[in-house]
Amino acid sequence: MASDVTESVGFYKLWAWLETNRKQAAWGAVIAAVVVLGICFFVWQQGEAEVTAAEALSNAAMPQSSPDGRADSAKAYLSVAAKYPKSAAGARALLLGAGSLFVEGKYPEAQAQFERFAREHHDTPFMSQALLGIAACLDAQGKTNEAISAYKNLVEHHAGETVALQARFALARLYEAQGRTKDALDLFEEINRADPYGSIGSEAGIRAEELKMKYPSLTMTTPAPTNAAPFMLQNR
Repeated sequence: MASDVTESVGFYKLWAWLETNRKQAAWGAVIAAVVVLGICFFVWQQGEAEVTAAEALSNAAMPQSSPDGRADSAKAYLSVAAKYPKSAAGARALLLGAGSLFVEGKYPEAQAQFERFAREHHDTPFMSQALLGIAACLDAQGKTNEAISAYKNLVEHHAGETVALQARFALARLYEAQGRTKDALDLFEEINRADPYGSIGSEAGIRAEELKMKYPSLTMTTPAPTNAAPFMLQNR
């Protein structure tokens, strides 16, 4: 009952204010309506832009289905990314464009686009793929130390993602090339344990066995020294 009385008093106070300040209330209602309409228009416009960008991305992907289409795929994707930079489709187009440049062997250009994605879309779920792309570009250009650093950074900060396995495999391969066979073997075995039935895990297992056959010393263990004989002699 008390709450009903309180609500009634509140209603009458509001009604009295509206009667006294009818003009201000009317303007307030108009302003509120304009704000709501503005928000609705913005949301609608964003939705329309996303649909348009998605259509453009779909059209950019179509030439890849033809034998001669791949050469222009990077240009088509990057055009979509430039036209719709704030859209999700534009972000995907940028990543696909960078990947296409990599496939074409244009590693410095691909790296620049992967780095651009990392700067402009760092809060997307595809960030780790861009980081893998940067590392792969450095790797392909023979910048081994920089590539190792990039792969290690990816493994450390995105350990739970699928790309981390790819980064570990690439890192193991670079260690092997540098003659760091023990580090390479440890990584290959780690990958094999983490993905025993996957393609990367299987390949890592094969590489690990090859290293063991090539370098038997990697698996040899030095027997612990024993003092049993001297001890027996002393007790005699």
